[in-house]
Amino acid sequence: MSIEEIETEVKEEFALFGDDWEGKYEHLIDLGKSLPKIDPQFKTDDRLIRGCQSKVWLHSRLENGKVLFTADSDAIITKGIVGLMIRVLSGHRPEEIINAPLEFIDQIGLKEHLSPTRANGLVSMIKQMKLDALAFQLKV
Repeated sequence: MSIEEIETEVKEEFALFGDDWEGKYEHLIDLGKSLPKIDPQFKTDDRLIRGCQSKVWLHSRLENGKVLFTADSDAIITKGIVGLMIRVLSGHRPEEIINAPLEFIDQIGLKEHLSPTRANGLVSMIKQMKLDALAFQLKV
């Protein structure tokens, strides 16, 4: 699936909840619970995403020309947010990740329904994921 197709899938899922943000937060929490465990060796200070109030560890690797992300967080909503971003971006070529506009975030109303610190954390997550993809693109 392309990034755009996954974004459409996410928009459709969130649309099922209508204006029920409690339900949307529950969905995010479920996404966080389903996030594959990050290898403990990658839960190091150099993998912490700067700009997040919660601790968020992000690990990326390049496999068969595609960037694969794993992550963890000490906060349940934040873990869901990073899980959502991994669902959309992981498994794609570096240039696809770098060029992804990620408009679905605004379209589902996520940024406007997060606290300012969580919204800043989301921006930091996206920035780090795109920077990692750029680093892989430069190595190829």
